[in-house]
Order: sequence, then structure tokens, then C-alpha cells
Amino acid sequence: MTDVTVAQALAWAQQQVAAQSDSAKLDAQVLLLHLLKKPKSYLYAWSDALLDDTIWHQFQQLVMRRSKGEPIAHITGMREFWSLPFYVNPSTLIPRPDTETLVDYALSLSLPANAKVLDLGTGTGAIALALASERPTWRITAVDYSHDAVALATKNRDQLGLPQVEIVQGSWFTPLPASQFDLIVSNPPYIDPDDPHLSQGDVRFEPLSALVAPEQGLADIRHIVSQGRQFLSSGGHLALEHGYDQAEAVQRIFAEMAYINILTIKDMAGCDRVTVAQWPSF
Repeated sequence: MTDVTVAQALAWAQQQVAAQSDSAKLDAQVLLLHLLKKPKSYLYAWSDALLDDTIWHQFQQLVMRRSKGEPIAHITGMREFWSLPFYVNPSTLIPRPDTETLVDYALSLSLPANAKVLDLGTGTGAIALALASERPTWRITAVDYSHDAVALATKNRDQLGLPQVEIVQGSWFTPLPASQFDLIVSNPPYIDPDDPHLSQGDVRFEPLSALVAPEQGLADIRHIVSQGRQFLSSGGHLALEHGYDQAEAVQRIFAEMAYINILTIKDMAGCDRVTVAQWPSF
């Protein structure tokens, strides 16, 4: 047993990661709880408890990784999204709360009980699996270009017990047969390759292929909107996450492609985050 208490360990860790994180206190708590396998209340109820030697050594190693900027989710291997636990690794984007805006919108739609839904660029599977957890009778297909991402999404599907979600490998619509979906959702790459934010924060540790796109970040969005017309049912919906300053450009792309009922939705921070549209009924 060490002579380091829970409170002392947290204070030390917070100091170590403060330069790299604007949530240093929370980071320290998450890392220690990850090792202790305890609820957050333990940190307050047992703040004077001494740490085991092994736990203290492991905690120091994790804190050093965080002090170099490595994302908490990569260190712990987990991230919560839509109140569900997801495995994460460096092969995909880390699920973010902003993306729950897209899930919220999808769930608000009046779709058939057995609606056909497509999630493009699924990554961890977060969007598709969050939807499946709320709408178990929807027939959901999730696609990703990365073999590693497909493996990770499959692992998440299995651990969440949502076998109805089909996960396939391929580039956007390429692996899909001619099919009519009631809803297509996507959080595609939308960052300009020259964006200075790519050298800051968690994105430094995430795959560029999942972050950036040509044409000021709009190339993949344009591709999905264009090709989506062949895969949407009459009156089907398309919902895309995008950058906070891209709403006008994305709305214009939808309009150019003859979509109707175009609308942009703000995220929890009040930023434009998701633009949605409908393919006309014929």
C-alpha cells in the first residue's frame, strides 16, 4: 500500500494534465475510476483511502499519457454515447455529444415501424446502434470504408446485443444493392484539410480520413447528397452532420440536388450542426 490517498492522487493528476485539457479535474476522476472500477461517489466517500501500489503505478502511467494529449477515450478504450457504452480505438472518430443531435432528429421522424435506415461512415457504430436501441424493429444498415472500423462497430453491436443492425464494408453507397431507404444518416468527414484545429485537441489522435474532405470539407457531403437520390424512397429523409459554419453551403447543395423541406438543426451548444432534407414524393 502507498502513502498516497485518493484525494492526493487526483490533485496530482489534475495538475499534470491541466496544460493539455480544459477538463483536468474530470479527466483525473475518469482515469482513476477506470482503474478502481468504482462509482464516482467513491472518490468523495473514500477520499482519504490509500491507493494500492499497483493502482498508483498504473494511474501515473495513464495520467502521463493524458498529459501528452492522448484522448481519454483512447486511454480507457470506452466512450459513452446516447447513454450506451462504446468501445473506441484510434481507427475511428470518438463519438461526441454533438452527434446526438442527429440521433434526436432521426427518432423524431414518423417512419414506418419496419423502416429501412442507412448509416454511412458508421465508425464505432454509434449512430446506427443508438437508433437500433430505441427502434428495435427498424432495419438498419451501417457502412464504413475502414475494415478496422467495421470490426469495431461489429464488436459494439455484439456487446450491446443489437444483432438486427447489418454492418458492411465499402465506400459510401458502393456495397449496397439498389435499395430504397426511408432514412439515410451520416456524420461524414467535413473539415477543411487546412483547418488549424486539426493540430489541436483529440483530433490529433483520430484518423484524418474520417475528419477531412476536399472542397473546404464539402466533397463527401456533396457525394452523399447526390448519390442519396438513388437510394432514398419517395419522401425519404437525409440527415447530415457538418461543421458549425457550413449550414448555408450544405443547404445550397441540397437545393441544387432538388431536395425539399431543407432545415438546419442546432446542437446543444447552439451551433448549426445537422442539416436535413427530404426527397420529394412522386
